[in-house]
Amino acid sequence: MYTRWVFLGLLWLWAGCSSSSQPLPEATREGRPDQESWDVTITLSEGGRERAVIRAGHLTKFNERYYTNLEDDVIVDMFNADRQHTFRLYADRAEVDERAQFMRAISHVVVLSDSGVDLATDTLSWDQDESLVYTDDSVRVTTEAGDTLYGVGFESDARLENWTIEHPTGSTGRRYDH
Repeated sequence: MYTRWVFLGLLWLWAGCSSSSQPLPEATREGRPDQESWDVTITLSEGGRERAVIRAGHLTKFNERYYTNLEDDVIVDMFNADRQHTFRLYADRAEVDERAQFMRAISHVVVLSDSGVDLATDTLSWDQDESLVYTDDSVRVTTEAGDTLYGVGFESDARLENWTIEHPTGSTGRRYDH
């Protein structure tokens, strides 16, 4: 009796493991990154000059689209054409369009500039060709003079020295004599 059950069990397993007449779907790379890395450091340069050093916990790169996605605690150190450090940016993630030399930092973006201007926003774009940083989102700008400004929309040079904020409101600790 025991042998009969063992035989039926083996027959059932063999039938379940037999090959199907339907072909398996072919593996495809469509939508998958060409490269994937963890704990990365990338140096962007222009004419042999260091322009940015980017660190992230995870990177996915898509060669055909010239697109890189960075996530998990993105930190970007920016440098001007004279190789002087201009600011450090922190964000949850960032996207890089390599063809346009354009980067967008996304979610919990904080910029600490060497010029004394600090910025917090949801997204911030950097156009390397124009040497311009900007956003259309809400911003909070704090200066080393003690000013705190809020607005919607921000544009600045890459050093965060010459900037404009749209629809500003805020406070200052400066004394006004008229």
